Amino acid sequence: MSSAEHTPQALRSGSAHSVATHQFWRDLHDEATAAYRAAGRFAWHFARGKLGRDPVFRGMLEQGYFKQGGRIVDIGCGQGLLVSLLHRCEQFAQRGQWPAHWPAAPVATAYTGIELMPRDVARARASLSGLPVGPTFICGDMRDTPLPACDLVVILDVLHYVDHAAQDALLQRVRDALQPHGRLLLRVGDMGDARGFRISQWVDRAVTWVRGHRAPPTWGRSVAQWQAALQQLGFSVHAVPMSAGTPFANVLLVADL
Repeated sequence: MSSAEHTPQALRSGSAHSVATHQFWRDLHDEATAAYRAAGRFAWHFARGKLGRDPVFRGMLEQGYFKQGGRIVDIGCGQGLLVSLLHRCEQFAQRGQWPAHWPAAPVATAYTGIELMPRDVARARASLSGLPVGPTFICGDMRDTPLPACDLVVILDVLHYVDHAAQDALLQRVRDALQPHGRLLLRVGDMGDARGFRISQWVDRAVTWVRGHRAPPTWGRSVAQWQAALQQLGFSVHAVPMSAGTPFANVLLVADL
């Protein structure tokens, strides 16, 4: 994979500052994905492609949206790439390699990943079960899997797989599981951007098929509708565009209690 493939477009400049950050991100990318070799070539290549091309992972770190991490629940965790990334972030910080201009590296004290697809759970366990945080990977449906008490919930690109009533029910359960001052990081497709939403749904179906899964129907909402649903649950919400370098209409909703 070339360096351009896992470098966000905003970093591609000649300044010394950008070059140093670019190298940091390349090194973090390489270390966070190396563990997936244990689960086979597909798991490793998928992890490298996802972390390298999706701006959400770097965006959440660079903006400090994880706060200090704490007890994390990752709904729709897939192979567990998030916990692998967070573990490596902590290691980089301990080695004094964390960018001084970024918010402090997050520290996860507990991690629970929930994933419907058994193959992904098997890949996560094969690759990451030995991490110091002792990640727990649960093969289950997000609609009825119990959520432990937590400080941060992350849901990236999965709520559209269930209907609106199930979305609302899950968000209520997330609200109940989060402790005071907890945070939800929810990335969704903005149905209000018709073209970007259609493209993201087409790619989503293609990736789902490549991963060996059936592509379910989708239920979208506009960003305003997502915000209203979260505000009704007592969250304060702000929306951050999170599709840089892609043709998608993805938005990260940062929702705080």
